[in-house]
Amino acid sequence: MGKKEEFIVGLDIGTTKICAIVGVPTAKGLDIIGIGTHPSHGLRKGVVVNIESTVQSIKRAIEEAELMAGCEITSVYTGIAGGHIKGFNSHGIVGVKSHEVSEGDVRRVIDAASAIAIPMDREVIHILPQEYIVDGQNGIKDPQGMSGVRLEVRVHIVTGAVTSAQNIIKCANRAGLEVNDIILQQLASSEAALTPEEKELGVALIDIGGGTTDIAIFHQGSIKHTSVISLAGDHLTGDIAIGLRTPIEEAEKIKKKHGCALTSLVGKDERVEVPPVGERGAKVISKYTLAEIIEPRVEEILSLAHREIINSGYENLIASGIVLTGGSALLEGMVDLAEQIFSLPVRKGSPREIGGLTDIVKNPMYTTAVGLVLYGMQGRANLGFTPGENNIFDKVTRRMKGWFKEFF
Repeated sequence: MGKKEEFIVGLDIGTTKICAIVGVPTAKGLDIIGIGTHPSHGLRKGVVVNIESTVQSIKRAIEEAELMAGCEITSVYTGIAGGHIKGFNSHGIVGVKSHEVSEGDVRRVIDAASAIAIPMDREVIHILPQEYIVDGQNGIKDPQGMSGVRLEVRVHIVTGAVTSAQNIIKCANRAGLEVNDIILQQLASSEAALTPEEKELGVALIDIGGGTTDIAIFHQGSIKHTSVISLAGDHLTGDIAIGLRTPIEEAEKIKKKHGCALTSLVGKDERVEVPPVGERGAKVISKYTLAEIIEPRVEEILSLAHREIINSGYENLIASGIVLTGGSALLEGMVDLAEQIFSLPVRKGSPREIGGLTDIVKNPMYTTAVGLVLYGMQGRANLGFTPGENNIFDKVTRRMKGWFKEFF
């Protein structure tokens, strides 16, 4: 494991935890050989609010992953999330120069679709082609070499706040890491949790993390809609802490060990011990009371996600249903409540088709980190963001201009 080219590292900088996963490409796919996690201090709702605390958390997670994998980590693929993320669809059209679609024509049509006015404080993170149209014939994934005089493309464009992306890169750089690429978190999660059949038939991925709930809708194999809701697992923990008058750390433990998102699944005779705040004595409550605190908040999160899917206009296209992932998806009763709200099939999504430390990483809370490794394994851009680099998004722009190649 001496050469850094032999392994790929995904660094999930989340609101509640920092997770580093080391993967090695194999003939069969991907083997996970190392994992490191550390509580995240320094982020709020997916956005860095304290650089020094975030750097220390990253260092601890990386050290743990290095120890387990037996290698030195110098570069990572990292994710981006937060309420500042906005996704929208765009359309471009150009004339075909020589009556046969060339690589240059594809580049020009993507540039045409990307030629939109974006505020100075925002920057493009992803340009994701959905389909190409040649002389009115739609549904084309690879137009190169086709005869035609007019080429169109539909793309999904993801933008984010410039400063939020710069702060993520700065934290990784200060931890001694080069950032190979920044990837939208739900895009990374979809790489790990969704099957090609689900993406083709139509599916909505809902990644409920600590600080944000990330949504991605796929249909006919391409991404159609992305959005972020600034409401997630941390709010559940806060509700429990306030409702039971217990410290946040204890509320988190109670949520993980005894939490249930559906009161109908809980027996009223089950009991939970609640540590006190300050000098008061511990008290015992029923597990049903705990579920009564959790259920309304989970219902609110899922209802907001449902409304987002309806507003996207793709509600009738997600025939294969909903995939829930992220740490909060582990909550008992989550799938049952989601099926009631969406009136669609719902399943938990965890990393699939991986080898190595599968008993550890086949867990919804590691979906994003594994997805970042899978994204990196596909050889998508390796320009790197190095310490002290100022024009960070110049590299992002150059990286995106080569992305159309991955569709051929």
